[in-house]
Amino acid sequence: MYKLLLLGVFFLSVLYGQLQNNQLFDQNSKVTKVGGGYAFTEGPSVAPDGRVFFTDQPNDKIYVWNEKGNTITTFLHSCERSNGTYFNKKGELIACADLHNRLVIFDKKGKMKIIAENYNDEPLNAPNDLWIAPNGGIYFSDPYYVRDYWEPGRKEVQDKRGVYYLNPEGKVVRVIDDYKQPNGLIGTPDGKTLYVSDIQDHKIWKYDIQADGSLANKTFFAPEGSDGMTIDNQGNVYLTNNVVSVFNSKGENIARIEVPEQPSNVCFGGGKRNILFITARTSVYILKMNSKGVN
Repeated sequence: MYKLLLLGVFFLSVLYGQLQNNQLFDQNSKVTKVGGGYAFTEGPSVAPDGRVFFTDQPNDKIYVWNEKGNTITTFLHSCERSNGTYFNKKGELIACADLHNRLVIFDKKGKMKIIAENYNDEPLNAPNDLWIAPNGGIYFSDPYYVRDYWEPGRKEVQDKRGVYYLNPEGKVVRVIDDYKQPNGLIGTPDGKTLYVSDIQDHKIWKYDIQADGSLANKTFFAPEGSDGMTIDNQGNVYLTNNVVSVFNSKGENIARIEVPEQPSNVCFGGGKRNILFITARTSVYILKMNSKGVN
């Protein structure tokens, strides 16, 4: 159960461990609610200027949180039920849009273009989360969750619930095919390592990224599933399940951050990339950190 505190402000709860370098956050930091009244928040990603874009998938909208003034505005009133999002180097928003099983790109004005929708000439299941590698290649998970907004009779077509790599040339390659239900994923800023969640099997796996985008040396990383994930400048990986769990690069659980609602995803935002932005069911929350996000 979550413990409510006065004025809608919630103290973080930390499981102390052997923290790397400096502490992750000041112990007086508080998880603070900055927005509410949504159906289900997801897919936070930081724009080049530090603003955080996030989705409300059931309501088919994308919102923007701005550290300046602590405001939230609407970016798109219709976004093909976008879930996970990530910004490319051009400042365009890439989104997993599962209304029609595809990966799309929104320019700064919100104009949409499809960049992937099939594998082996068959429709994808429903892209869920993504990460963009330094070379511009895109890794994305493709699980299968039945949605009430799908057309009647829609079925799972792909033979595997996989993870895919959309290479810089535009070809979709399946790079993981042995998961029960892939979900969150995040890579290191040097483009050498990818972390992927098998949320149904309650495990996080770690891979070496090869020059062609394929994955090698599958290694067990953490005994938890995760919806969304992020990474900080100390190499710590942030998972979302019942809480926000933080693991160092050795796979040691060094912190647990309690949130009033169950977290779904997380990213670093703000001008200094030192604000942990958490989507959690009907609300969004922030926490000021000592660690910072990475590009």
